Parts: sequence; structure tokens; C-alpha cells
Amino acid sequence: MFDYNIFKFGPYQVCLWNIIFLGLIIFASVILRKVVHRYLKRVLVNKNIRVEGRRATWLRLLSQSIYLLTIYLCIYSFSYNNNEVGFVDFLSYNLFETKFLTLSFFHIIGIVVVFFSARIIVNFITLYITRAVNNRTQLDEGSLFIYIQVAKYIVYVISFIICLQILEVNLTIFLTGGAALLVGIGLGLQDVFRDVFSGIVLLFEGNLRVGDIVEIYNSGDTQPTVAKIIRINIRTTQIETRNGNVLIIPNNKLTQEYVENWSHGTSMSRFFIDISVEYGADTELVKKLLKQAALSHPSVNKTEPTIVRLKDFGENGLCLELIFWAEQSWEISNVKSEIRFEIYRLFREYKIRIPYPKMDIAQR
Repeated sequence: MFDYNIFKFGPYQVCLWNIIFLGLIIFASVILRKVVHRYLKRVLVNKNIRVEGRRATWLRLLSQSIYLLTIYLCIYSFSYNNNEVGFVDFLSYNLFETKFLTLSFFHIIGIVVVFFSARIIVNFITLYITRAVNNRTQLDEGSLFIYIQVAKYIVYVISFIICLQILEVNLTIFLTGGAALLVGIGLGLQDVFRDVFSGIVLLFEGNLRVGDIVEIYNSGDTQPTVAKIIRINIRTTQIETRNGNVLIIPNNKLTQEYVENWSHGTSMSRFFIDISVEYGADTELVKKLLKQAALSHPSVNKTEPTIVRLKDFGENGLCLELIFWAEQSWEISNVKSEIRFEIYRLFREYKIRIPYPKMDIAQR
């Protein structure tokens, strides 16, 4: 009963014993990987070797290599009732065959090995770039992210080309057909291509980086959005607003619309608070109180000048402008709010009135 063939897997006839062998091999590989991983980690810890960086990568690679051995043993177990079929016969067995493409187990295993190798290469490149950036203080987290992303795209594009070679796809025909296909669908995917190109520009140009605080000016009369850049992908960018919401916006918005990067340039910037007082108020006292309110806040820079300007003669009172210097930070709106509260408190204490619109109703 156990030798009865149930189904066919490639060139192999599969019986119940094959399924039992597969289960035992997979179960043993899981246990063996945990044991090896735990043993290697314990040896490194006992020798006071820190399990991080390159050592952690090698430890992960050694433990995961057990799965490669597992795949080979699983295939080899089919020889129990398929003595006439060798491992090479299994690899050369065609699963799918057409005029333009042939797919065999060799192609599948080759593609898996290529992308597994690409992942290992990306891990080592990430380690190398991280170590190089940490040794150079002039490079920040945003630069690190750009270098890693560019390296990742290059490695995976090369891996994709190698996979096409493994599948014996004629790249000339592929590129010619791809160009014709792109021309055909280009009109419908203009926005996608524009976003992809904008993503490449953002990654290489470096004007916007991960961790930067930006102010994005929306079209129309809506207020600009202040957000922190979390991640820059090839087509979209993830930003986090002050409300804690994560937005995904197309890269085209960051390259073609007006964006103010608070993280570039000097750390200090000028800020403005508009305030109105009624006609007849003591302007010298008002200037003194406005400066006092601004300078009393710990976030306001005391070395730069704090200025009060008469902006305009308003319809209901004098329109003044308080100008102060502070660090361009994520919490600048809270700083302005606290200064306004202090202005209101001082105005009430010194009997300075803030005008409001008045309406005269004529009596008949």
C-alpha cells in the first residue's frame, strides 16, 4: 500500500513513502536549523563576540543554508521508487515548453539561487555602506538610505537580467518588444512613468532625504502640509504629518510643486505673528510687550533681533507684525501658540485692547 503511486511530480512517481520522507526531512531541517543557530550564537557569546553586523549576517547565512541542503535531500528522497531517474534528469525535466520559452526545474532552481544570492549581496552591501557612513560624520541617515536604495535597485536589475539569461530569453527581442509595448501603453501610464522618473531624481539629487521636515504647498487656497519624510520609494514617498497620519504621495508632487525643506540650510529661521491693537493704544508699550512675550519663550533665539513692525493701518485697528528667530522644528506651531497666549495675557494685564469688527445700525 505504501509503494502505491499516488501522483506524478515532474519525472518522479510519488508514493506514500515519498510523502513520509518529505515530512521527516522538513521536520528534521527545522529542528536542525534551530539547534545550529542556538549553538553558534552560544559559542559566539561565550567567546565575548558581539553578534551583530557582519557576524550576524554570517550566522543567518549558515543557519539558512540548511534549507538548501533540505531541498537537495527532498529531491534525492524520490529515488526510493524512481531508481531510473537521476538528479540531472529531474533538473532537465521541462515543465512548460513553447516556441519562445522553455521552463524546467533547472530554470526554477537557478532563478531561486540568483535572487537568494542577490538578497545576500544586498545585505552585505548594506553592512558595508552603513559602516562607511558611520565612519564619516558628514554623511547622515538620509544619505545612507539613498545609497542603500540605489545599490538595491542595481543588484535586483542585474539579477533580473541574469534570470532572463537563465531562461534563454533573447534580450534583443525582449527589448524590442518591450519598447514597442511601452510605446503602446505609454499614453495610459504617463503619470506612473513621471512618478518613477521623479523618484530616480529624488534618490540621486538628494535635495529631499529620509528624516527631513518639509512643507508642501498644495495647489489652490488650502494650507500647506508640514510632514516628515519616512521613506522614498521608486514611485511614491511616505510622509508623516503632525497628526501622526502616514500619507503616500506620488514623487511627481515633490519634484514639480513648491516644497520648502526645513532641514536644509541654517537651523534658525524667521517667524511671524500678526496681531492687531485698537487705535489710540500706546504703541511703545505694545512693542515692549510683544518683544517680552517672544523673548520669554525658551525656543526663541535671544541673540538674533526680535522686531515689531507696523504692518498696516487696518479698518478696525493697527496691524502689527511680531518677527522673531527660532529653530525650524516640528513643533514650531506650538511655539507660536504659546507666544500668542503670553501676548494675550500681557495685553489683559496692561489693558491693551484687541479690536474686533464693529457694525453700526442706522436708525430710521
